[in-house]
Amino acid sequence: MFDDGRMRPLIVSSLLLVACSSSPLDPGAGNSLGSGTQTLSVEGSISADSDVSNASNASGFTTHFDIQLTKGGQPVTTGTVTISSNGGDVALTFDTTNGGRWIGSQAGYFEVYGLDVTSGSDTITGVRIDGPDLHTFTAPALGATLDATAANTVTWSRADHADVATIRTQQIDRITIDDTGTYSLAAGALRSSKDKAENESIELRRSNQVQPAGAVAGSSVSVGVRNHVDVLVAINPAA
Repeated sequence: MFDDGRMRPLIVSSLLLVACSSSPLDPGAGNSLGSGTQTLSVEGSISADSDVSNASNASGFTTHFDIQLTKGGQPVTTGTVTISSNGGDVALTFDTTNGGRWIGSQAGYFEVYGLDVTSGSDTITGVRIDGPDLHTFTAPALGATLDATAANTVTWSRADHADVATIRTQQIDRITIDDTGTYSLAAGALRSSKDKAENESIELRRSNQVQPAGAVAGSSVSVGVRNHVDVLVAINPAA
């Protein structure tokens, strides 16, 4: 076949378009408020929890889906509720406990998640939440021994600032902090004993949230990632 070179730019351009194409569920895709009938209220939590201490990759997490749907103040018990990610689609099931919720889970953390709901003629579709990137602790080190009577600096690596960040230990309830990458735990914030070294776990959760346009005003869905690091706390004679 005769080739005078005139087709080559078209072929190269087509290859570039294929190479540059991306999925709307890829990290960094951004949020989408979606659409719908504005007849359903939704309160949703998509939460990835680390399976091991200071998990450093997405496979070290399990993501749990918890979606509460109501219409006119009554739980929505029928229909389809689907969460989509680069890990695949998950069809949630209705659980009658805790007032009735749609639940499910997926191995791994994929950062960007879509939500689609259909119940009869009521819909919420095309919602996309670009969650926080994965964070890991840079201090304290896994298994480090800390002094509960002194302040302890916690640092973490992350690429992007999350909407909300919280920190907690087994000694203190969750505290909302700024996602700067560093926080000083005050003296007394770690569980300690005068008789023995204590196991302690420092947990950091970061989350982003959207308010779906196709739902009743005040609705929200969040995506969060929660990592923890296990440490020891030295004997505290004053405990």
